[in-house]
Amino acid sequence: MATADRSFARRTLLTTTAALTGTALLGGTAHAAETRHASWPAQFPLPDGFQPEGITIGPGPYAYFGSLANGDIYRASLATGRGKVVVKGSGRPTVGLKIDRHGTLFLAGGDSGELRTVDTRSGETKVYATGGAFVNDVILTPGAAWFTDSFKPVLYRLAKGAVTTVPLTGDWQQGPDFTANGIERTPDGRALLVVNDFANGGGLMRVDPRTGAARAVDLGAAKLPNGDGLLLLGRILYAVQQRQNAIDVFRLNDSGTGGTALTRITDPRFRIPTTVAAWGRRLYLPNARFDVEPTPTTDYDVVAVRQV
Repeated sequence: MATADRSFARRTLLTTTAALTGTALLGGTAHAAETRHASWPAQFPLPDGFQPEGITIGPGPYAYFGSLANGDIYRASLATGRGKVVVKGSGRPTVGLKIDRHGTLFLAGGDSGELRTVDTRSGETKVYATGGAFVNDVILTPGAAWFTDSFKPVLYRLAKGAVTTVPLTGDWQQGPDFTANGIERTPDGRALLVVNDFANGGGLMRVDPRTGAARAVDLGAAKLPNGDGLLLLGRILYAVQQRQNAIDVFRLNDSGTGGTALTRITDPRFRIPTTVAAWGRRLYLPNARFDVEPTPTTDYDVVAVRQV
């Protein structure tokens, strides 16, 4: 999951004057941090021919990107935009990815049907077969990593080195093409949110992780026909609509059973963005450029926009 650049001050009940002074200091610190981040690049390149899809940020201000072309993992500094390949791929794709606080990457292996983990400190890689068709995206919960499969009505749960397949039931409708895509947790952390690009013209499903029972999330008239990566910050959900070159923004209720559309973020620099991660007050998105035929010299980049 994306790591936000927030600090929490230790609160001590003193006098009113001391409390006001502390507030002023926090305000100054926040302003200084925002000013510093404003000088960071709002757009930076990825290697030519890289074919990015997923992004994850952390533990510090470093972003990791997976390559659909060969599975490479590229690490870039958000402060400078410079980076390098830190994990060489095996020729099999890397689609969605997340990093935990220990520096372990969890990788969705696309049409290889694999789940992979990589220790970014030692480089140790572990591969888990699922028998899946297209392992697309991943979210981390306490004790487990959850992966979607775009061509099968299932989720994969990776916990303690073992993979469990959880069938999707209830309101879940499996389409003839890509169906499941991005995945997140509900605000209360009790369930999962999964993009379903097919059911009812595209939307969200709330999935009980114990049973796999899915329930359509009430988003009013909003649709997600090309919904891809999801990012939840508090109760604000950012849903990337790749073909629309947009991020649709919703405010969810705590249980994730319903949400209200707030706005749509667009930017002329978007070139089919797929996934999103956050640092500070910025959202970072890789441009996958699915509208062009990829070549070894096709250029790719990352753009940053402000959070709502």
